[in-house]
Amino acid sequence: MSAGSAKVARDPVRHPLFARCYARLSVTAETRGGMAAVRHRLLDGLSGRVIEVGAGNGLNFAHYPGTVSEVVAVEPERVLRRLAVEAALRARVPVEVAPGAAEALPVESGGFDAAVVSLVLCSVRDLPRALAELRRVLRPGGEVRFFEHGRGGGRVMRLTQRALDRTVWPPLAGGCHVARDPVGALRKAGFELGPYRRTLMPESGPKLPTSYCVLGTAWRPTTDAAGGAPTGRS
Repeated sequence: MSAGSAKVARDPVRHPLFARCYARLSVTAETRGGMAAVRHRLLDGLSGRVIEVGAGNGLNFAHYPGTVSEVVAVEPERVLRRLAVEAALRARVPVEVAPGAAEALPVESGGFDAAVVSLVLCSVRDLPRALAELRRVLRPGGEVRFFEHGRGGGRVMRLTQRALDRTVWPPLAGGCHVARDPVGALRKAGFELGPYRRTLMPESGPKLPTSYCVLGTAWRPTTDAAGGAPTGRS
């Protein structure tokens, strides 16, 4: 696989206006909002072959350690994927950018040592199916690194999050939902949860419906057969 390559396929997601706004805002968050440090913590210590699902504009690529042998980055949105291809050319590790949806990853089963999801589980159309795909493509014992936002705060904030999800937020924000529970979803999908910690982004200032984040690790159980029931990590 060559760094920065992109296959040609029908785009499973089209949010061109949101994609352009997200690209600008994410760069600002990288330099002013502390996201660069979060990305470093998210990816530190990874090794082997990695799949990144929902790579966006590729801001994670610069933070992969040299112990990673290859990154296959799947991004469904054309505008963001083009930016990810450009970012892949600047990465220290080999990165291949490919189109595809989280619910139907265009890669082989059990072919990856680790998977990365970063601010993507909020926007997938079918969360259980996307996590089943993540489990499929990891080898038994493979690691998931996640940084996601979701429900949090007190009763009023959670009511606000649910109301936003039922009304204006997903159409305005490229399918994003603010009231999902990424940790609970990973556990329900059969992953074994490792260390994780909840944080606010930004860490100071007003608490927004999108501020409640979680950074952590999970594993596909080592004795788990692809598509089978979870059996626990030995």
